[in-house]
Amino acid sequence: MTAKRSPGRQVLLQGNEAVVEGALAAGCLFFAGYPITPATEISEVMSYRLPAVDGTFIQMEDEIASLGAVIGASLAGVKSMTATSGPGFSLMQENLGFACVAEVPCVVVNVMRGGPSTGLPTNVSQGDVMQSRWGTHGDHPIIVLAASTTQDCFSLTLRAFNLSEKYRTPVILLLDEVVAHTREKIYLPHPDEIEVIDRIRPNMPPDWYIPYEDNSRGVPPMSPFGEGYRYHVTGLVHDVRGFPTQRSEEIVGFMNRLFRKINQNFFDIQQIGEEMIEDAELVVMAYGSVSRSARRAVREARERGIKAGLVQLISLWPFPRQAVEPILRQVRAVLVPELNMGQMSREIKRVNQGQTRIETLNRIDGSLIGPNEILTRLLRM
Repeated sequence: MTAKRSPGRQVLLQGNEAVVEGALAAGCLFFAGYPITPATEISEVMSYRLPAVDGTFIQMEDEIASLGAVIGASLAGVKSMTATSGPGFSLMQENLGFACVAEVPCVVVNVMRGGPSTGLPTNVSQGDVMQSRWGTHGDHPIIVLAASTTQDCFSLTLRAFNLSEKYRTPVILLLDEVVAHTREKIYLPHPDEIEVIDRIRPNMPPDWYIPYEDNSRGVPPMSPFGEGYRYHVTGLVHDVRGFPTQRSEEIVGFMNRLFRKINQNFFDIQQIGEEMIEDAELVVMAYGSVSRSARRAVREARERGIKAGLVQLISLWPFPRQAVEPILRQVRAVLVPELNMGQMSREIKRVNQGQTRIETLNRIDGSLIGPNEILTRLLRM
């Protein structure tokens, strides 16, 4: 007789709590962080949930050390994460660059609040979009996802870990204060319903292992420290064995592989949500909490006879150009509402290349853009 599998369950959680559930479902067993509004609940819940599953929680002295500890734990073979907000995210940038060049999988959650500096600690913002892409120095790819619902917080945290492990790269998950603190009923699937991806480990003897060897995927296998596969880890550009190099062909080969492992898998990484796009003449392109307001506005516009649609941007970087370009060719105009002075709208305009009219709606006072503001603009457009 086959045992009946217990189903998933519905629970009432806020976004930050759902992030923890997503991380645990992905197999995260290490968290290092420093409390900061409005991300503190992630640390708080991790502090008692991780030890219950034989994981490790450490409150570090600052955000620089937090990401350093996460990198070390990941090199030791443990799925690892940290969470912060804007000022802490700024402090993490040097170690984020180290994780990129050393190809260390990890997840960084940034719950955005008003800035710059300490800014508006308890208010919503989307001011870290460009920092998430270009914050650390050097030329390198990065994967950035943006959640808009509490369910997203669960599913995209899980996806962030899977992408990080699959492509040996840090992945940034952007929330904003409203998403982080919105409490909603969500579905937590049974573990058998969840796809969990682990990093590829070497299948050759230790003496044959070349830690940064190129292959068709552009992603070399990764052995945890302490299992006999010895290799060198550095923040310097390195050769296939991990040692610093000044040889042009090795530098170019390494950098090209860093980009290729992301670029050639663009189809797997890009992600958007669509609502009422098929016959849309006006489209709202939004992300995070603003896409929630946009969804309501688009539905009300439809009730008034306006053919409006919504594109929810989920993978912000690499920008989902292949999914967005056909929509830009189809519609009369696009509205991009954002809680900043226009960070993602610049990317949409770059991809648009004059195909359609792009309008922006920006708010920077720490308050959410409401459905009525978006609807008013749609009626004018």
